Amino acid sequence: MKENIKNEIKEWLYSLVIAAVLAFTIKAFIFDIIQVSGISMVPTLHNNDRVIVEKISMYRKKIYRGEIVILDPGSKGRGIYIKRIIGLPNETVEIKDGNVYINGDKLQEDYLEPGTYTDVDLKITVPEDCVFVLGDNREVSEDSRYIGPIPIKNLKGHAVLRVYPFNDIKKLR
Repeated sequence: MKENIKNEIKEWLYSLVIAAVLAFTIKAFIFDIIQVSGISMVPTLHNNDRVIVEKISMYRKKIYRGEIVILDPGSKGRGIYIKRIIGLPNETVEIKDGNVYINGDKLQEDYLEPGTYTDVDLKITVPEDCVFVLGDNREVSEDSRYIGPIPIKNLKGHAVLRVYPFNDIKKLR
């Protein structure tokens, strides 16, 4: 009888360890669910929204303009940010007259509220292995206009799906 109890406990402990290792691996390397903190991505994402972040494509360095990413701003910022990729490596990003231009062509930003004005005139060539990011709520976003280009190695994943609030679940571009 005692031997059966010991075996039962061993099996439960073994199962719990395997489950913990799997949960950690999935969260660290495959996907995560994060909570949006702040209003820098309004109207696309709002404070307290929950989004699924996939991480696998980060290992292949697959990044595209318009994607919403989770990033570590490094020593220039605080915490983890969620922003939209605007400029890719070696592109020239220019902000003038309230509009964003990539290599001289005006960027079509359908995800912004009509009449959104991007302040802070600047012109920068994005360094190799970096991206230029902006928040969708340009009036309050701490982004590459202020903290500079973000090294690709600081990108933690792509936001792919808003899962909360439940009445507004949607795929993110």
